[in-house]
Amino acid sequence: MNREPVKLVVVSAGLSVPSSTRLLGDRLAEAVRQSAADDGRPVEVRVVELRDLAVDIANNLVTGFAGRTLAEAVAAVTEADGLIAVTPVFSASYSGLFKSFFDVIDPDALTGKPVLIAATGGTARHSLALEHALRPLFAYLRAVVVPTAVYAASEDWGGSGDPLTDTLPTRIARAAGELAGLLVARPPAPRPPADTVVPFEQQLAALRPE
Repeated sequence: MNREPVKLVVVSAGLSVPSSTRLLGDRLAEAVRQSAADDGRPVEVRVVELRDLAVDIANNLVTGFAGRTLAEAVAAVTEADGLIAVTPVFSASYSGLFKSFFDVIDPDALTGKPVLIAATGGTARHSLALEHALRPLFAYLRAVVVPTAVYAASEDWGGSGDPLTDTLPTRIARAAGELAGLLVARPPAPRPPADTVVPFEQQLAALRPE
């Protein structure tokens, strides 16, 4: 059994500290970790907090150049084995900061990558943003989006759910299990090849005439 850790990145677009968006991302990541551990596969989790990258993202959109911190975040997402993408919902869609971050990433970087989409909002009436906004975005990027998307309205944090939506913990567990299943079956992302160092003497010898 392959026990090499898989790399999971949580992309959180919460605008406050703390935020329900980050809380949902953390709960999903922990559920994925537990589900994968049941299959004997450790999970390394990294969180990319977009609030801290807002200025760098704006500068990159204007200049075309990413600062070091933004470049590191983009590399983490690109090299991850799977993603949890969580955004607050405004005007029935994802936040501008969330969309701008994924605009910075190479369009081919998420091809085939397992992604769990989630969102938070003040009312359950915005829950369809997951299906008409987030899922099409990641489908366009050719990611593999798990079937269960998780939306958490204010009342979900302490509510009992209903027969159609289940409780928030139930939805978190179902979505996490789907993502963990893909991560466990997926080979870890290939590590960048080490540069081959040619000794200086060998380079000089190659320059000498026969």
